[in-house]
Amino acid sequence: MAGNSNKAVLLLSAGLDSAVNLALAKKELSVMLALTMNYGQRAAMQEIKHAEKLAAYYEVPHKIIDLPWLKELSPVSLTDDEAPLPEVKDLDKGGRARAQAVWVPNRNGLFINIAACFAESLGAGRVLFGGNLEEAKHFPDNSPEFMLAANKFFKLSTWGKAELFSFTLHWHKDRIADEAVKSGVPLDLIWSCYRGEEKMCGQCESCMRLIRGMKNAGHGHRLGDLNMREAV
Repeated sequence: MAGNSNKAVLLLSAGLDSAVNLALAKKELSVMLALTMNYGQRAAMQEIKHAEKLAAYYEVPHKIIDLPWLKELSPVSLTDDEAPLPEVKDLDKGGRARAQAVWVPNRNGLFINIAACFAESLGAGRVLFGGNLEEAKHFPDNSPEFMLAANKFFKLSTWGKAELFSFTLHWHKDRIADEAVKSGVPLDLIWSCYRGEEKMCGQCESCMRLIRGMKNAGHGHRLGDLNMREAV
């Protein structure tokens, strides 16, 4: 029996992409559950806190999945507080090396399969994730090809034929940022930083992509709404 395509389980990291997918899903679908993964990343506690607030804001049930062993497989700068995060001088150069420095083995592949387990159990026909074209250039698990391959797999691995989907899959950060503002996403609840400090650092690659996206979308005046230390 196929899952209901109007029902969804959503992966919610609290970053810009997943927050926008949540906002758009609430307009078009019934979001049964939002899942946040705790795999020992630097920003785990901040991601969880902000994801909980986003889920509450959109009145969506929220669950945290603990995966402590994932950090042990590859202690990279995303999960190792002692390792220096990649220095970013130009977002358009050196992306592959920076991606390798924060790459966690099969992270998104694992996450979507966990979400598919919940989707099948809840009768939801869709698994939502925050894919985007900008990061897909160096992170293939954000790409249209990733979603296509996952859906071929889901046809065999889920009885209910769950489908992976992303509203932002073919968008760059500027369009996602523009949609966030237009859809009224509470910008102060977003957490897009690799670090887990009191405020987003404004200097890591993830923060810089958020800042550039906001500026390119014509919303630079809204940077002060972000919970960011150096939103410049």
